[in-house]
Amino acid sequence: MSDQSGRECPTCREGRMDSFYHLKDVPTNSCILLRSAADARAWPRGEIELAACSNCGFVANIAFDKRLTEYSERYEETQGFSPTFQGFHRKLAEDLITRHRLREKKVVEIGCGKGEFLHLLCALGDNEGLGFDPAYVAAREQLVHSDRVAFVTDYFSQKYQVRDTDFVACKMTLEHIPETGQFVEQIRQGVQGPQETVVFIQVPEAGRIFKDCAFEDIYYEHCSYFTPGSLSTLMQSHGFRVMNTDIAYGGQYLTVEAAYHAEPLAVESGDTHAGSTDLAEEIRTFPERVAAKIDRWRQEIGRRAADGQRIVIWGSGSKGVSFLTTLGVDDAIEHAVDINPHRHGYYMPGGGQRIVSPDDLRSLKPDYVVVMNDVYTDEIRQMLDERGLTPELSAL
Repeated sequence: MSDQSGRECPTCREGRMDSFYHLKDVPTNSCILLRSAADARAWPRGEIELAACSNCGFVANIAFDKRLTEYSERYEETQGFSPTFQGFHRKLAEDLITRHRLREKKVVEIGCGKGEFLHLLCALGDNEGLGFDPAYVAAREQLVHSDRVAFVTDYFSQKYQVRDTDFVACKMTLEHIPETGQFVEQIRQGVQGPQETVVFIQVPEAGRIFKDCAFEDIYYEHCSYFTPGSLSTLMQSHGFRVMNTDIAYGGQYLTVEAAYHAEPLAVESGDTHAGSTDLAEEIRTFPERVAAKIDRWRQEIGRRAADGQRIVIWGSGSKGVSFLTTLGVDDAIEHAVDINPHRHGYYMPGGGQRIVSPDDLRSLKPDYVVVMNDVYTDEIRQMLDERGLTPELSAL
């Protein structure tokens, strides 16, 4: 057990963090682009030690060392090449524009990635946008493009002060931040706006991870795990009025919309801690349940490999790296398929699997495809049908 176990919860500052799940030798980046299998296998490793707060339900990797992670132009995280994801993204942008009257407004996105969502918000609402992300790539083409968007290729921090902001988005970023309270406070202090300014945050929904033993969603970059209760607690304790929480995208994404407020609000435990008893039980039993699930997958892959089947995974990003690393089946799987053309020809951190395009499957002729995200199963089956391929599919 780490000497960090038992420390104060960084989200509610009332409970203590108790360790419950430990992984060793985990690649410290899962979306980094590596040019050779040797480089991929030699990528630095770290430890994951998950600990939970009994008060608010927040979960963190207390063994996380941010010096081991890299966010740069070779960090390729975008999901924007999937028609399924494109539809979700566009509808999300349209809903936010309608709900918060985001037309001819000033929008800031912290952790904007390659800028797809910020371009959507600005193009669909005729808004002015400013994005922050060290992994932003200026030359990247956009499906929807706005000329009223600017980017800062850097982390957002206290050195930046943004005035007169009407809406702040922070999607799939907070889970990468170990100092959660400090980060939210930086947003409140660094992005100035009226009290009706809304902050929209999207993170993975941790309750599903622990209920369903989704071990593929536990990886090094994600050091902070939120449920609706813990995320609401965090926002309220740093001066935001929580307006709405939601769970979307097949139960995978948790969102919160919160307005600025002059003073920190008292946390209403009856609302924010809803479901905490169930969560506590799921965390308590998680190590035993997830071990059984991992063993079932390990046996399934091993059996098929022994029968001479050619196995590939579909999805070369974080879920794929976690799946392969956790199972330790690198000898049985040599390729990962990805729809993102910017990932093709590179190699996955840890196991060194080569990343190929859907068209490459015509020559590989897989017998068995393991889909890393069930949301994309129908889309993947259609792409296989279009190429005259009929492998067996299983989704996590």
